[in-house]
Amino acid sequence: MLAASRTQFGATADDPREFKLGVASYSLRKFSRSQAIAMLKQMNVRLVNIKDFHLALTSTPDEIKAARKEFDDAGLILEGCGNVSFQTNDDADIRSKFEYAKMAGFPIIVCAPTHETLPRMEKFVKEYNIKIAVHNHGPEDKHFPTPQSVLEVVKNLDPRCGLCIDIGHTARTGVDIIESIRQAGPRLHSMHVKDLANTTARDSQCDMGDGVLPLVGIFKQLHKMNYTGGVMLEYEIHENDPMMGMQKSLAYERGLLAGLKG
Repeated sequence: MLAASRTQFGATADDPREFKLGVASYSLRKFSRSQAIAMLKQMNVRLVNIKDFHLALTSTPDEIKAARKEFDDAGLILEGCGNVSFQTNDDADIRSKFEYAKMAGFPIIVCAPTHETLPRMEKFVKEYNIKIAVHNHGPEDKHFPTPQSVLEVVKNLDPRCGLCIDIGHTARTGVDIIESIRQAGPRLHSMHVKDLANTTARDSQCDMGDGVLPLVGIFKQLHKMNYTGGVMLEYEIHENDPMMGMQKSLAYERGLLAGLKG
């Protein structure tokens, strides 16, 4: 069992300091929940962040319970949910999404708030004991384009309020990805990883290892700072037939992680 865990996550029961490899289910957005689960199993992946394509935010408690059983029966470990939008500055809207996360058993909400909603979310983080990880979305994001723009707001909030650094979007803003990870420190609650052939072109995503992002340095920095969160592959290309590219990307990540272990 431990050997399987090393392959699937990176972290093991006897070495909990290591970060964990997984998949953001947005990568499988063109497929039903049952299809996505089967594909994750085929890729030997157990850690997953659930996008609402695979469990709608409007689900009833019974629907959430049934979905959770499907995930559990498949042996999946739920890193969290997201990306979840928090664009409405209203307590009822915010609470409904925390209730969703609570019922599903998501320990982290990867989210897209505004400068108005993010501070407001802190009281719900405290009430529900669910972490939030603000996802930066690059130059087009008028609220939080860079990890630094997130950190500037969350640094004075509850420690459970943190970041999900998307390395592709971060690269496109021109800031240093590795330095951004270092600056985030314990506020880094999740990672979305991918590769780009051109750091200025959003549509240049490619299989991991085929692009120009400093993936070796990123993994080394995560290892150096004893990061223990999820490193989630967010594969946005070949949406109708992503398996080959995702398997190649996961193999590359696993190779990097194995290299860190010597």
